[in-house]
Amino acid sequence: MADRIRVVVVGAKGRMGRETVKAVLNDPELELVGAVDRSLNGVLVAEVTGVETGGLQFSNDLDKTLLETKADVMVDFTNPAVIKGNIDTAIQYGVRPVVGTTGMTPEEIAAWDESCKERGIGGVIAPNFAIGAILMMRFAAEAARFLPHVEIIEMHHDQKLDAPSGTAIKTLELIAKEREKMGQGHPDEHESIAGSRGGDYEGMRVHSVRLPGYVAHQQVIFGGLGQTLTIRHDSINRESFMPGVVMSCKEVMKYEGMVYGLENLLF
Repeated sequence: MADRIRVVVVGAKGRMGRETVKAVLNDPELELVGAVDRSLNGVLVAEVTGVETGGLQFSNDLDKTLLETKADVMVDFTNPAVIKGNIDTAIQYGVRPVVGTTGMTPEEIAAWDESCKERGIGGVIAPNFAIGAILMMRFAAEAARFLPHVEIIEMHHDQKLDAPSGTAIKTLELIAKEREKMGQGHPDEHESIAGSRGGDYEGMRVHSVRLPGYVAHQQVIFGGLGQTLTIRHDSINRESFMPGVVMSCKEVMKYEGMVYGLENLLF
């Protein structure tokens, strides 16, 4: 067997992190060599994830873990407060970041793209790793050519920190490439409660729902004369993201620069 791709999972204690640990362990082309969490140094990964990892322990030192494991890829599902430093650290050590955390600016992504190219490595930032969500965004961009009046409702669990979601922002960006910026709704409409009409992106409205019970869901609603079209994707559980994560760990080895959006690996 050819050398397996050596993967460190950052945020391995969290719900997405635990699913990633399982997915990496179950793929014969990947090898889990590190699990990082700032609160669990020295704790067996198996005790937290319920999956046997051959005695692998959590570390709270990302620099040390990336160096000692000779990692190829860092998968990161942490939060916006720490993700930027983690990406910088990975690139510094020549480790390819695969990132599912959202909330980065286009300027930051462009800077990481340059840094990756300087080191001769690839990176992936994906607002959504679910294949169905990528198809939903692609179909929405196509539909906008014919039905330019569109609003987005995205619904996530109540622990999500950023709004709108990275998936909603990516969807808006893709649609904006296919339609002219335009106003929607009545020109004299009035909000009796501020924010009732949602956020405004080039005339498109986006609404964020945060409630317990949700995982990740999005509706893209188009309106036309005498008709509406709704394109919807639902992630029922976090396993839905794992095929995209595993694919990214493999494909990132072939790239130089930062890839923004899983669609760039699929199509």
